[in-house]
Amino acid sequence: MTDKLHEILIKYWGFSKFRPLQEDIILSVLEGKDTLALMPTGGGKSICFQVPGMYSEGICLVVSPLISLMKDQVEQLNKRGIKAIAIYSGMSQREIDVALDNCAYGGVKFLYLSPERLHSELFRDRLAKMNVNLIAVDEAHCISQWGYDFRPAYLDIAEIRELLPGINILALTASATPDVASDIMEKLNFPAKNLFQRSFERKNLAYLVIHEENKNQRLLNILRKTSGTAVIYLRSRKKTVDTARFLNQNGIKSEAYHAGLTGAVRAGIQDRWMKNHTRIIAATNAFGMGIDKPDVRVVIHLDIPDNPESYYQEAGRAGRDGKKSYAVMLFNNSDILDLQDRFVKGFPDREFVKQVYQSLANYYQLATGSGEGMSYDLDLVKLCDINGLDPLLTYNALHILGLEGLISLSEGFSIPSRIMMRMNVSSLYEYQVKNAKLDPFIKLLLRSYEGLFDEYVKINEETLARRADISAKEIVNLLTVLDKAGVLYYNPRKDKSQVIFIRPRQDARKLELNAANLEMRKMRYKLRMEAMISYVAERSICRSMAILDYFGEKDSYRCGICDICIERNKLELSDLEFKRVTEKARLILSTEDSTMEDLMQKITNVPEESSMKVIRWLIDNGQIKYGDDAFLKWNE
Repeated sequence: MTDKLHEILIKYWGFSKFRPLQEDIILSVLEGKDTLALMPTGGGKSICFQVPGMYSEGICLVVSPLISLMKDQVEQLNKRGIKAIAIYSGMSQREIDVALDNCAYGGVKFLYLSPERLHSELFRDRLAKMNVNLIAVDEAHCISQWGYDFRPAYLDIAEIRELLPGINILALTASATPDVASDIMEKLNFPAKNLFQRSFERKNLAYLVIHEENKNQRLLNILRKTSGTAVIYLRSRKKTVDTARFLNQNGIKSEAYHAGLTGAVRAGIQDRWMKNHTRIIAATNAFGMGIDKPDVRVVIHLDIPDNPESYYQEAGRAGRDGKKSYAVMLFNNSDILDLQDRFVKGFPDREFVKQVYQSLANYYQLATGSGEGMSYDLDLVKLCDINGLDPLLTYNALHILGLEGLISLSEGFSIPSRIMMRMNVSSLYEYQVKNAKLDPFIKLLLRSYEGLFDEYVKINEETLARRADISAKEIVNLLTVLDKAGVLYYNPRKDKSQVIFIRPRQDARKLELNAANLEMRKMRYKLRMEAMISYVAERSICRSMAILDYFGEKDSYRCGICDICIERNKLELSDLEFKRVTEKARLILSTEDSTMEDLMQKITNVPEESSMKVIRWLIDNGQIKYGDDAFLKWNE
């Protein structure tokens, strides 16, 4: 078995060996065991289901909430000669129908789809005809109510298992606490716990947290002192544009990336960055998911992320090649206030959520009971302008409607134009004879693209225009004529965000929103936000140790390269000495305040010089503070 697995790895991916833990996970899967794999960002999760999917007869179902990641992986697999298909919002019912037919009968090895598609009648009818060899659940933390991005649709996976008796599951995620990991296995009906976990430690990544009022100047200093490409994460689209402009004005080639740009524009920005034509990307968190660029030397956060999971994933995009890299967070006190304000606005009341749902139904002119499974372009600004709604509150209300399983939202992404021949070969020939003016164009299509009679094929109107020596607009007109004549199906390119109605449109006045679930999400969001603030405010515990502790790794060691360790190293004391003095000081000052002299006398069995160094360090880093009475106090 292992020889064949290595043959597959070399043939399709060009790797001579697996990364740590990959082969163990794959063997567990091929033994028919339900398996949960926790692997850090850049750890090679996709190989863990793609290799066994290729090893076994049949098709692998891949459930993923990330459309951009689905599209990227499908394109990569197809380039490697592996037939893969993705189903996502923006596709027509006809396209989905053809795609599912090909999965049942056309030799497709991987079907990627969002969890919201699992309960559709069309999918379940075709599922019975598929020879499924594995169910892979990516971003598996979404199934856990303890996770930071719980999605009710993930609970449908357990129902799908009942339709596929004997087919095992591989669940994968890059960030899960012990509670989340246990919940994932329970929600997916694992018969026995089976967890493979790589340490979340990144030995080559230096975490630096810097209090800074003048962020732009510090940003310039960092980028001038470090080489290689970088990503700068910000909360708003405007900030990405302003930051990229500022860097360009100071001689550092940069581009802004956010979901408000068209898919084609974003693809161009990403491509230039991947090829090192652009050094810096200033981006919202819409950027980076599924992008495997190994030589990112620095990731900089100019705004504080909502939770440690998001921060770990974003920071972890630096240094995937194993070389020394930096994850820098620049913050000031107003950033913490902004984070707390986002929490307040992140949970609009139920009446406002119902109002947004009604506005959405009016916007698309949906009658009660209609719209199930339908996908629509979403212009959030226009929706808010028409209905007099606050954009941020509306976005968060839409997110809540998604979490309640009523709708599904996708950020703006590019779906290329697609065509498929509607007529068979003989009928098409007759049409060409009767319509001589269209014959050259039809021949051009048949020469340019393969498989037009079997499936929807991506096309490029600009490329066809150059080949036909006419304008792209004329190409669109010709394709529209052929579509109306019943010769082919033509679906033009889409670049906008999409909203799917998972359930039929309901009466907003009777809309049932689970108050207990909303309150639970609010409470857990707050706990993660507070953990993020604690991380930023921390002045004495190694950054790497703090992150590992959050993810349940309790017995870690100082990294030696974060901002706290760098200061700590200057003391030239052993970890044992430092810990001994710190613990004694904490025990003494937690029960009573003390003068410096009294504290030094009570710390015994440690040289006075060493004790003084540690106490001074603890004061400088805010762990010990002076009270109004000039006595020392332990700062919890």
